Amino acid sequence: MHNSVARNAAQTALDASPAATHADTRHPAAHEDPKDAAAQVVLESERAVAVVDLGRDGPVLRWVNSAFERITGVTTPEVRGCVDVFSPGYRSVVLAEIAEHAIDGATFPLSVPLLRADGHEIILDTMVTPRELDGAIRRFVLVQNGPPEPVRTDVQELVHHSRHTLEALAKVSEVIHEGEDAGALTVISRVLSRHMFAWCGFFAEDSVLRKITGLDSTVSGHHVGSRRGFTYSDEEDPVAQLLSVGPMRRVRLDLDGAYTPGSVSQQLADLINAGIEAGPRLRREAIVAPLQGRGSVLGLMAVIEPGDQVGSPEATLLLESTARRVGLAMDHVRLYQGEHVLAETLQRAMLPDLDHIDSLDVWTYYSPNAEHAQVGGDWYDVVHLGEDVVGAVVGDVVGHDVEAAAAMGQLRSVLRTFASELRDPGTVLSRLDGMVQSMRIRRPASLVYATLQPSEVTPGEWLLRYSSAGHLPGLLASAGELTELSGARGRLMGFGDGQRETAEVTLVPGDVLVLYTDGLVERRDHPVHDGVARLGEVMLAASGEHDAAGVGEQVLRRFAAPPEDDVAVVIVRVPTMDADQRRGGRFRRWRLAPAADSVRRARKLVTEACMSWDRSSAVVELITSELVANAVVHGEGRLLLRVQDTGGGVRIEVEDGNPVPPTHLEPHAARVGGYGMQIVERLADWGWRPSGPGKVVWAKVHADATLELPARQD
Repeated sequence: MHNSVARNAAQTALDASPAATHADTRHPAAHEDPKDAAAQVVLESERAVAVVDLGRDGPVLRWVNSAFERITGVTTPEVRGCVDVFSPGYRSVVLAEIAEHAIDGATFPLSVPLLRADGHEIILDTMVTPRELDGAIRRFVLVQNGPPEPVRTDVQELVHHSRHTLEALAKVSEVIHEGEDAGALTVISRVLSRHMFAWCGFFAEDSVLRKITGLDSTVSGHHVGSRRGFTYSDEEDPVAQLLSVGPMRRVRLDLDGAYTPGSVSQQLADLINAGIEAGPRLRREAIVAPLQGRGSVLGLMAVIEPGDQVGSPEATLLLESTARRVGLAMDHVRLYQGEHVLAETLQRAMLPDLDHIDSLDVWTYYSPNAEHAQVGGDWYDVVHLGEDVVGAVVGDVVGHDVEAAAAMGQLRSVLRTFASELRDPGTVLSRLDGMVQSMRIRRPASLVYATLQPSEVTPGEWLLRYSSAGHLPGLLASAGELTELSGARGRLMGFGDGQRETAEVTLVPGDVLVLYTDGLVERRDHPVHDGVARLGEVMLAASGEHDAAGVGEQVLRRFAAPPEDDVAVVIVRVPTMDADQRRGGRFRRWRLAPAADSVRRARKLVTEACMSWDRSSAVVELITSELVANAVVHGEGRLLLRVQDTGGGVRIEVEDGNPVPPTHLEPHAARVGGYGMQIVERLADWGWRPSGPGKVVWAKVHADATLELPARQD
C-alpha cells in the first residue's frame, strides 16, 4: 500500500465523512499524533473510502480501505491501478462527471456503479473531494455516503435506469464540449428524449419568452453582460420565479392551467403546447428548471415525463445536471462573446472617423476575424488632404494581437502626417519606409495608398495616383471592363530600398474603385487569386448601382461567409454627370447620442435635408424615426445617421455598436410596440450589414413612396 496515498486519503476522508470525529486534545494520555489517530479511524471505518486518479484512459483506482474491499469483494492489490472495478459501459460517464468538477475543486455527490468480484453490479452513493496531483486537480477521494444498493433480483432494472441517465449525461457533456454549435440544444433535446423524457425544450427571455436552439441564443436577445433587473415574486406566475438567481429549483407546470395573460408561465405553456403533439406518452404537465450562469439566469429548460414514469430520482438528476451544464456553457459563450465585442470595440476605436467627402461617393467597411476575440492589424483611412485632394489607404499588419494593433495605429498616424505634406503617393511611402525602420516596428505590413484629384482638363473626371507596398492590387470597374491596379508595386513597408514608384489612371463618371485586404477574398478552400477574380465579377455586376453603398452590399452578399481574417474595404464611386451631378453631392451625416431625444432630432434633421433637396420627407421622416428608435433602444454607443439623395430616392443608414441584426417581432400580449421593422419593410427596401463591432441598418425610399400602406396579406 502506498502509505502517502493512504494517509492523504484518510485525511481528506476525515474532512468529508459525516462520521468523522475530532480527537480530545484535553486527554493527557494522547501521545500519538491526533491526525494519525483520526486517519486510522477512517482507514478502519465501516464507510468505504477509495482514491481515484484521473488517468488518460479514464478513472483509475489507486487505493481503497477495508470497507471498500468488503463491499466489492476485491482486495487492495487487485484494485491498485485497476479500471475494471467500474461497471462496463460506465467508465466514460464517470470520467465525464469527475472531469466536470476538476475545474472548481468543490466536493460533490456521485453515484458510482461498481462491479463486484462475483460479477454483480451495485450502486454506491459517495461524496467526492477533489485533490491536486502534480499541480492539477486529478485525484479524487470517494467516501461512502449511504448503504450500497443490495444485490437482489430487481437490481438490473435499477442499473438499467442509472445507465441510461449516465449515458445521457455523458452525451450532453460531449455535445457541449464539442464547441459552439448553433444547434447544440436541439441535439441535447433529442438525446434526452431518447434516453429519459418524452419531450424536452430550452427557452430564453427576449422581452418575451422564445424557444432557443443554440448555446449562444441568449446573447442575440440581450446586450452582452446585461440583464433586466426584475424580481419575480408573483405566486400566480411560478415559472417567473425561476428567472431570479437562487439555488437550483424546479416547478411543475400544468399545460392546461389558467395563468395571467402575458405571464412567463402562460408564455411557456403556450410555447410547449405549440411544439408538442398529443400522444399516449405525453403528460399534460412539464417540469421546468432554470439555466443558471454565474450570477444570472440565462433561460429555462422544460421536460415532459413519459406517462409510465413520474417523479423518478433518475429523471430529477438528469434534469438538474443537464440544466447546470447548459447554463454554464451558455455563460461561457456569453463571456467569450463579450470579450470578442470588447476587442472589436477597441479595434473600431483605433479606426478613423472618416472625413465627409461631398465630391466623391465613398463607402467603407471593417470586420474582424470571426475566429478571434482579439484586435488585429487591418485598417483603412479616407481623408481630405486639401480642397481638391482626397487620400485613401488600406493596409494590413501581420498578426492578431495588441502588438499588431499598435503597429497599425503608428503606421496610420505617421502616414496621415506625411500625406498632409506630400502629394505623391510613392514619395509618401518612401518616407514611411524610413520611419518604420527607425521606429523598429517588428511586424511586416502591406498597404496601398492612393490620392484622387479632379481633372484639370475634363470636368467630372478624376486623376487617381497610387503606390503599393506588397499589397493586393486595387480593382477598377469602368464601362463594363475590369482593371487591376498592378502598377507601382513595391516591397512590404520597412523593406523598401529606394524611391517608390507612383502609378496614374484616369477615372470617369460612374467608375468604381475598390481597395481591400486579403481577408475579403482569401479562404482555406481556394487560393487568393480565385477570390480576386470573384471580386472582379461582383464589381462589374454591381457597377450599375446608384451609390458606393449599393456596390458594397453586393460585395458583402457574395462574400457573406464569416471572414477567416480581418477585412477592411474602401469603395469609391465617381459621381455621374446626370442624376449624380444634379444632386450636387447631396449627402448628410450626423452623430447622435443614444438617448430618446435623438429620435426627435433625427426627424428634424432629415426633414430639413429633404426640403433642401426638394424631396418629399414624410416617408423618410417616418423610417428614420423607426431606425433611430431601434438603435437607441437596442444599440450600443453613439449612433451615426447618414442620409443621401440617390437620384431615384433617398437612402437612410443608421449605425450603432450592437452587432445583433434587427428582427421582426410577432404580436404578443406581453410585448408593447416592437413593430417598427414591419413598417419599414412596407414602405422601403431595407437590409443590414456588419460594421466593426456593430451594424448598419439601411433603407432605400423610392421617390414615389407615400404613407399609404398596402393592405395586410393575412
